[in-house]
Amino acid sequence: FAVNTGFMPSTRGGQKMGLLTQAQKDKFWHDGVLVVEDAVSARQLAALRAEFQNWVEESQNHDCDYGETLDGRARFDLQPGHSPTTPGLRRVQSPEEVSPIYEDVMRNARTVDYCAELLGSNIRFHHGKVNSKLPGSATAVKWHQDFPFQPMTNDDMITCLLFLDDVTLENGPLEVIPTSHKGPLYPHWHNGIFTGAIDERIIEPQRDKIVKCTGSAGAVCLMHVNLLHGSAPNLSDEPRTLYITTYYAEDAIELSPNHLPSRFTHALVRGEATGRVRCSPYAMQLPAVPKGTSFFAQQEGADM
Repeated sequence: FAVNTGFMPSTRGGQKMGLLTQAQKDKFWHDGVLVVEDAVSARQLAALRAEFQNWVEESQNHDCDYGETLDGRARFDLQPGHSPTTPGLRRVQSPEEVSPIYEDVMRNARTVDYCAELLGSNIRFHHGKVNSKLPGSATAVKWHQDFPFQPMTNDDMITCLLFLDDVTLENGPLEVIPTSHKGPLYPHWHNGIFTGAIDERIIEPQRDKIVKCTGSAGAVCLMHVNLLHGSAPNLSDEPRTLYITTYYAEDAIELSPNHLPSRFTHALVRGEATGRVRCSPYAMQLPAVPKGTSFFAQQEGADM
């Protein structure tokens, strides 16, 4: 899925045009996923990495989750086994709220223009987070779809996974089932608990279709929110850190509380507000609002 755009975009009316080729757009809508190299500048990438390293060093002074987000949960999520000598910072909730460089990338990276070319010129920000898998980390992400966490009146939404490190076959890359975004929305509730994962029996007959999304640091994986995806543990000696942002068409309206609310939620990052709403035909059970910090624990049914 890795594709390098290989040309300089033109501009019109102050907005970048032609960042994606028609072939790339067609591939995204057919497969539900597309990796594009060089989604941020070298300067932006270095600043993002340096900021995350600062947070890792800060985490050495804590022995449990810390910080506070807009809804009162911890901002910094530490994995089991975290210690001052072996820091295990695995998630930062809404990093754009506390970091100017993350806010700048959220608003101005080429990633946002890719979404505008795919979804339409009017785009809003939904939420952001940093997910990191340290070398040897046992953290895995079970198979799920993103839309059941964040139902809107329409599903023109893209999850953007910006690679802050090289993502290889060994360090726990995103795994997807191409074209599954065209299929059903699967239940993410089990025994009365919203675990944020689907039944593994859904995946078993499709394992031969699984594709691992790899690329160089600075690339971005654009993923439709209905696509089935997960990831395995990091078995390498190198970290795998992602800055994940979700954008949606301006004419969608949220139907349940945002799981990662921030002061930038619903910020218009491209185009203009139309005052219109558009609806897609679908049905799903509404998600539960998370009470704990960790999405990873949620998938184990541990924090609901």
